[in-house]
Amino acid sequence: MSNILIVEDDDKLRDIISDFLLNNGHKVSPCSHANEAYEKMYNHSFDLIISDIMMPEIDGFEFAQSVRKVDAHIPILFMTARDDFSAKQRGFNIGIDDYMVKPLNMAELSLRITALLRRANIATAGSLTIGELVLNQQALTATLKGEDVPVTLREFNLLYKLLSYPNQTFSRGQLMDDFWGIDSQTSLRAVDVYMTRLRDKFSTATAFKIVTVYGLGYKAVLV
Repeated sequence: MSNILIVEDDDKLRDIISDFLLNNGHKVSPCSHANEAYEKMYNHSFDLIISDIMMPEIDGFEFAQSVRKVDAHIPILFMTARDDFSAKQRGFNIGIDDYMVKPLNMAELSLRITALLRRANIATAGSLTIGELVLNQQALTATLKGEDVPVTLREFNLLYKLLSYPNQTFSRGQLMDDFWGIDSQTSLRAVDVYMTRLRDKFSTATAFKIVTVYGLGYKAVLV
């Protein structure tokens, strides 16, 4: 059972989200403003934070910045009426993990929460198991069907990234920024070379496949 902190100044919406999450097996701690959330975080530990952006006194951006100073890993999901790129960009630069625009679709909220908690559990465990593949993040090793598969650091990181976010497409540019560096002069086609290597090395894996999303990039699909 996960413990979720909700920070929302709209009483009706806060109650709707709280009731929905309670009915789906979560524990919830609803707050109407950031200072109340700080107090609860001081006395309790949480698995995920859902926060509005536009709140009195301390807005969601300032709240998320404060959280990230003391906890670099807890998932933060922003919910807001603002559907503009600058707000999303600012949020992700601060370190939030996901962003939903109001009015919320509760079914979609549930899916996003499940995905965020899964990623957090993967990060905490330090390993990722997909079928007969085990990726150990601390040792940087890959084991398939009980056999070690030699991988470079970049190959490991690329595969770990894709499998941590199944069915999510990453552009070549995103992967290049993450694993080559934003100032790299390497061609984007280097990503294609690495994906070919990964497909060759893990060709006998039956639980996933690396799919090319033409015109965009790559994603891992669980089968």
